[in-house]
This record gives sequence, structure tokens and C-alpha cells, in this order.
Amino acid sequence: MRAGYLGPPGTFSEEAVKADPRAAGWELVPLPTVFDTVMAVQEGGIDRGLVPIENSVEGSVNATLDALAVEAEDVAIVAEVVHAVRQCLIARRPVALEDIRTVVSHPQANAQCARFLRTRLPTARVVAVNSTADAVRMVAESSDPVAALGNRLSAALYGCEVLRAGVEDVADNETRFVWLAREGGAAVASRGPWKTSIVFWGVGAEEPGWLVRCLSEFAFRGVNLTKIESRPRKQGLGRYFFFVDLEGRDAEGPVDEALQGLRRHAEHVRILGSYPAA
Repeated sequence: MRAGYLGPPGTFSEEAVKADPRAAGWELVPLPTVFDTVMAVQEGGIDRGLVPIENSVEGSVNATLDALAVEAEDVAIVAEVVHAVRQCLIARRPVALEDIRTVVSHPQANAQCARFLRTRLPTARVVAVNSTADAVRMVAESSDPVAALGNRLSAALYGCEVLRAGVEDVADNETRFVWLAREGGAAVASRGPWKTSIVFWGVGAEEPGWLVRCLSEFAFRGVNLTKIESRPRKQGLGRYFFFVDLEGRDAEGPVDEALQGLRRHAEHVRILGSYPAA
């Protein structure tokens, strides 16, 4: 089994993969971006892909949502993993905070440490790169007073120093990752609770009460929604995708009935996955 993740080696995605016993013995394949990871599953280059989808501080990972909604119709979510995220400020060698001129990291990491950056490194320029491990690798190769936000794994891997640990703004910082597979070969056994993720949209979205009617299909049947979010469809202002996570399996009575009801209101309904909840 070949499993892809957001690389290079040393990312939080790699941490999450290695912490999941389901991936024991699998061949791990680092990929350049979240989009590349999703599309590698879509195109059959890997059997499974692990991508971040939501952070407890910064919310959804838009690159994942957009790729699943638009680009990867043959890909399904088959499981989820919740992984604690502990950010570190990392440099090539010990350096005083006041001497750091630039901080590099993934946009999510920069946002998760915004207060630390604002108060402890107020004059440093903050630069976004593809991953936290990319940031640490860049720092390892630079002779300038530059630092990265990343994890201890990447610091050790690239021979760098941890200047400060636990620099995330919220102590209970967690990221939800999802395992992806091509539809049709994604059965996962579980005795625990299940979750279903969907995306829908429709021309009726411009009518008063349309979204209420859509969501009422779940409320009237007692189906609990755990997340509701809109994302632009990139087709002009006012046109959105609606992403919903709900409790239960898509084939169960109330959930199945609610999805059938939703299809009467929405132009397009896609089940992104029905899978065991973490």
C-alpha cells in the first residue's frame, strides 16, 4: 500500500501518518502540496492520501475542500485522524529573537502562531511556503537570520535548533486529517460512530429561504450537523459551495432520507465520504 502525504519529510502530515496504526508497514510518499496529494489519489499514483482538512484554531484547509469539491470526483474520504499540533520556532543555530529578520512556514502555521509572531517578533517579515518542513529545510540551508515554524521532527531531520517550543497561540491546537482513497475500494470496518461529509450547491441559492429548506431536510429527521461552511465556487460573487459534516452513515435510514430530500432542492449533491469518526 502506497500512502501519500504533504511533504517533504518532517511535516505534521508525516507525524500524523506515522502516529496512525492503520499506516503501519505502508510505503510513505511525500508530495509537494495538498492538491498534489489529492490528485495523486484521483489519478491512481497512490492508494491512500492523508491531507489536513480542518484546524481547531484556523478552521478549514481550503486547498483540501476545493480539490475535493472540484477536481477529484473519484476520490472519497474513508477515515479521519485528529492530531495534536505543537509548533516550534526553529533556526539553523541558536539566535536571539530580536535578531530574526524573517519567519517562514505554511500559511496555517503562520496563522496558528500569529499572536506569538506579533508580540515576540514584531519586526520580522512573515513568508508563506508550501509546508512547515519546506520552511525548516530552507532555514537549514540559509546563512541569514531566518527562522521557521515547524515541529521537532523537522528540526532533528534537518539539523536545526528549536529556539522556542509551544509557540502556537492556543495550547489545545489540533488538526483533523482525512484519509482519501478512490471510490469503490474504500471500505473501512468500524463499530463506532460514523460521520458523513457532503458538498452541495444549486441555482436556488439565490432564492429566499433556499438554504433553510436544504438544511431542514436534516433537522426534521433528527440528523445532527457537526459543521456547516460555505466556499466560493469561483464563478462570480454570491455563488457558493456548501460543505456539511453530519453524524451517521449515508446509507442509514434518516441520513439517506435527508440526502434524498436535499437532492430535491440542490442542483448538485456530492457525498465526499462516509467514514468512522475519530
